[in-house]
Order: sequence, then C-alpha cells, then structure tokens
Amino acid sequence: MKFDQAYTLSGLATLLEANYDGDPGFLITGLNEIHMVEPGDVTFVDHPKYYAKALNSAATTIIINKQVERPEGKALIFHEKPFDAFISIIKRHRPFVPAMAMVSQTARIGEGTVIQPGAFVGNNVTIGRNCIIHPNVTIYENCIIGDEVIIHSGTVIGADAYYFQRRPEGYRKFESCGNVVIGNRVEIGALCSIDRGVTGDTTIGDGTKMDNHCQIGHDTYIGRNCLIGAFAAIAGVTKIEDDVILWGRVSVNKDLVIGKGAVILAMSGVDKSLEPGKTYFGVPVDEARKKWREMAFLRNLARQGDREG
Repeated sequence: MKFDQAYTLSGLATLLEANYDGDPGFLITGLNEIHMVEPGDVTFVDHPKYYAKALNSAATTIIINKQVERPEGKALIFHEKPFDAFISIIKRHRPFVPAMAMVSQTARIGEGTVIQPGAFVGNNVTIGRNCIIHPNVTIYENCIIGDEVIIHSGTVIGADAYYFQRRPEGYRKFESCGNVVIGNRVEIGALCSIDRGVTGDTTIGDGTKMDNHCQIGHDTYIGRNCLIGAFAAIAGVTKIEDDVILWGRVSVNKDLVIGKGAVILAMSGVDKSLEPGKTYFGVPVDEARKKWREMAFLRNLARQGDREG
C-alpha cells in the first residue's frame, strides 16, 4: 500500500510513540508485509527468527522490538509491539467505511456492464466494460475488475486475508489493506472466494477461467489463460504462471511457484514449487508418470504379499 503523502521517519515514530534510529527526514512512502516489500516501504518484525529477513529485505524502514545495528541506507523504529504498531498504521490509512447501498455511488462501472439484482458492489470498486455480475455476487471495496468479465452467483471478491498472529489471549487479526485485481475476459464460477492481499494485490490474469467453489488466498498471483477446476484451493502468496491447468480438488500450499504450462491432475496436493510444462499428480504431488509407476509397483507388491500369505 502506498501512502497518499509520505511520512518522515521522525513523523511516523512520533505517531507511534516510539524511538527511532536514522535520519529524521528519511522518507517512508508505503507500507507492506515482508513478502511484498519494496524500497520506500515500512514493514515490521517481532520474532528473532525473522530479524535477518526483515533487516535485509527491500523495505527501507523496519519496526522492530529489539535494539539492533541499523543497516546502511535504512531506518529503524523501536516499538514494544511492532505488529500492533503496523496495524495502527493500516487502520489510519484504510479505515472501514460502511456501504450505504447495494451498488455504491462511488463505484465506477463501465459501459455495457450488467449488475444483476442482489449483487453487492462496494465503495470505490472499478468494473470495466461489458461485464456480467450475477445475483448475490459480493465485490468488496476498492477491487478492480477488467473488461468482459463474468462472475457467477454467490462468489465473493475481496474478503479479508486469512492472516492472524497468535497471542496468549487468542488471535490478533492482521487487518487487510490490499486489493483484488482481475484482468480482462476472466470468468469466475459460482461460490468462489478470492481474498484481497494483506498489503498488496491478489491478481487474476487475463483470460483465466475458474470453475465453481474455488478458493484463492491472499497475495496470490494467477497468470494469463489458466484453467482452475472446481474445489481447487490455492493458499496465499503463491505464484501460478501463464497457461497452467489445475483440475478439480487440487490443493496448493503457500509461497510456491507453479511454472508456465504445468498441468496438475485432479485430487493432487502441491507442497513444493513445480517446473513448467510438465504434468503432475498425487499427494504429495510428483511428475505423473513417476507417480503412476510408484502406484503400479505398490499394487504389484500388495498382490505378491497376498499370494505369499
């Protein structure tokens, strides 16, 4: 998320009631969690396991709960609870604003687009030309949808990321301030869920088609002309390159890359990044031919055991 107006290091530290290390006039232009950071961003870290990752990331300002040496060219803000400080910045810049109508007056809807009765279109949503939004679709605030998109009944676009921090008293929600961006000529089946990014975008590329009951996690990128079968579940921060096919009930773990043109057969479970242009199958997934050979070997082994028994 980019700020409308940049903070200075001293200004943001004052807002957070925290001490800092660095040039007081050091500029902070945006906010992102660690997977999405870029120069100018502020991020946070509150666990020793991730100190090095945060301090060596592209982020140029880090909110941290330990006095450490400041990396060259960066700034530090010292806060007892970095997660809480980070969430307070999000709430300041992306507060929840209740909708006042089923189709918000602030929504921008392109020529030729049809919004069927019962669909909800939130504040500051952008929908392109010649789209069809079917009944009972819900599009949360700020989402962006391209031209010639079809979204079927019951689908939810832009719900919050499933992202919580465990505390002794329970779970603290990581407030989502990211977005969903859907390209042109995308078709999304009934009863799908596409979660917004935590601080960045969840993206669906041009020409991609999704069947019913699909779940797309936060900050996931799906490329152009992909096919996603029914009941597919894709966890957050995953990258699916162009022309990939995921058949029904495929599950994909977080933080993975599925290469261009890969095909994953139905009922498979993906626990690792996959090379482009190959066909995969199984739980855990592997190249389909290898997996079938393994299955044939196990069947033969079982039959041999039955005969010997």
